[in-house]
Amino acid sequence: QVQLVESGGGLVQPGGSLRLSCAASGSISSANAMGWYRQAPGKERELVGAITSGGRTSYADSVKGRFTISRDNAKKTMYLQMLALKPEDTAVYYCNAQYIAALSGKLYDYWGQGTQVTVSQ
Repeated sequence: QVQLVESGGGLVQPGGSLRLSCAASGSISSANAMGWYRQAPGKERELVGAITSGGRTSYADSVKGRFTISRDNAKKTMYLQMLALKPEDTAVYYCNAQYIAALSGKLYDYWGQGTQVTVSQ
């Protein structure tokens, strides 16, 4: 069982920046992949971006060039650096970690509780 705790959300003006953190209770170096998702009011949860165990990243088109995902295995923490924030980035941001059991191949999926990001004047 892995617990994930997000932090760093808040209120920021358009054009501003924030850095979200996702602290894990266990090792993240063995995670198959980790990702950031967001959910705006009245909308479905969407993938913002992800990072593989090998450090390869991918992003939604809406955030490419503005958001950067990184991970520090020693600190058991994943980050989401967000620049040039727009009002449409307003959402609850969730971190996710996926582990695959070596013997069974079973997928284990963990979620944080979310952190609110509000982009407004």
